[in-house]
Amino acid sequence: MKQGFLRACLILSAMSAALMGMGPQAAAAAPVASETIISQVNAMPAATRQQTIEAEAKKEGTLTLYHVNIEDIPVMAAAFTKKYGIKVVLWRSSSETVSNRLITEALGSRFDADMIDNNGPGMEALSREKLLQPVKSPLEKDLIPEAFPGSRDWVATTVDVFVQAYNTNKIKKADLPKTYNDLLDPKWKGMLTVEADDQDWFAMTSEKLGKDKTHKLFQDIVAKNGISVRKGHSLLANLIVSGDVPMGLTLYGYKPEQLKKKGAPIDWFVIQPQIAQIRGIAMPKKVQHPYAALLFYDFMLTDGQQMYADREQYPTNRKIKGHAGAMPLVYIDPARSMDEGAAWTKDYERIITKAK
Repeated sequence: MKQGFLRACLILSAMSAALMGMGPQAAAAAPVASETIISQVNAMPAATRQQTIEAEAKKEGTLTLYHVNIEDIPVMAAAFTKKYGIKVVLWRSSSETVSNRLITEALGSRFDADMIDNNGPGMEALSREKLLQPVKSPLEKDLIPEAFPGSRDWVATTVDVFVQAYNTNKIKKADLPKTYNDLLDPKWKGMLTVEADDQDWFAMTSEKLGKDKTHKLFQDIVAKNGISVRKGHSLLANLIVSGDVPMGLTLYGYKPEQLKKKGAPIDWFVIQPQIAQIRGIAMPKKVQHPYAALLFYDFMLTDGQQMYADREQYPTNRKIKGHAGAMPLVYIDPARSMDEGAAWTKDYERIITKAK
């Protein structure tokens, strides 16, 4: 999603949206002077800030959140409503669709979204379109350095950590591979699977282990033992549980841990390097409910962080122990993912997902 190209492609959509209406309401109210409000709140002392945004947010009574996280965000939104009595209107889609919708609505002078939850590349797209505004919360001091991308107009709330997972009824722990080279063993023939869109994982793995060496290795693995492809990380985890897929190479670590604790025959392990990508929240520059959005922002940096940890995920608050463990993480740079994503996808498809 290059900035200029994306904007050009969305102009017709914006015109259509203006005529037909889109979003939670057919006609959105004009946004308040949210940038001025946010600037004022950002300059407040911590105690005054909390009192102000909570009182004003309750007057607003609602906020609209565009998000990509079907498993966590609805739960957190419900907890936020229970705590503050503020209704959260949710709209969910894929990362690219969420970004495209916000850009399209802005081009059509529509401002339905008060808050955005998206992954790193999706946030980078919105940042490059200059649609996000920085929020300065005193709670940010407890976050890991990787929570703050270069643009500083959004913040990471959780980290999706890649792990490998296996069906414990089909594979013994003692037989697990220690390195990717071990996957050349004939015993792994027909046993391996990856998720269809994990080109970022493959790019970072290749970069850390040596690009040419890693590309050749995976070409050999595919040729000798095969690597099947599935769409969706949750689907991949469930297929491992059912035994249809004995081992997956690219799962988000929280899912197999959740299933394992429910008694499912699944466990996870890590072949280094361990790759991670950030996911976070941001406020658009023009919103209808700025105080409610600010209150939700702070909620995601406090209660939300503990909720992520309780759900076996990796919160960005360094004071809260998450699921990722003690291994060092190799973070995917959202800006690089945007700029080099096409080349990464081409390599991933050529070597693994569409290899002949």
